[in-house]
Amino acid sequence: MKLQQDAAQAVEEKAECRCHYKATPRGELEQRQLQNRLKRMIGQLGGISKMLEDNRYCGDILTQVAAVESALQAFGYLILQDHLETCVAEEIQKGNMQVVDEAVELIKKLK
Repeated sequence: MKLQQDAAQAVEEKAECRCHYKATPRGELEQRQLQNRLKRMIGQLGGISKMLEDNRYCGDILTQVAAVESALQAFGYLILQDHLETCVAEEIQKGNMQVVDEAVELIKKLK
């Protein structure tokens, strides 16, 4: 039930999302590295699913959950760094100081 509620909320948020595009596109190498990290995390999540199916020890599953959380946090910080160095810096140079408020809110979301 909780998963269904979370999925419904995600759909609502996506519908409300104002999509933005980077003024400075990511390079091919950076794009590939980010995609590889993401695919690795997806693989880890699949491994956790298999561990559940195999009725594995809770401690082992929690270790894998912690690894995925750490990887996702690091991924988020890479995206944040890129955002600050490109999108935010470019908007500040254009005189748009509202982008700082947006950046602060994004940082809060990452914890």
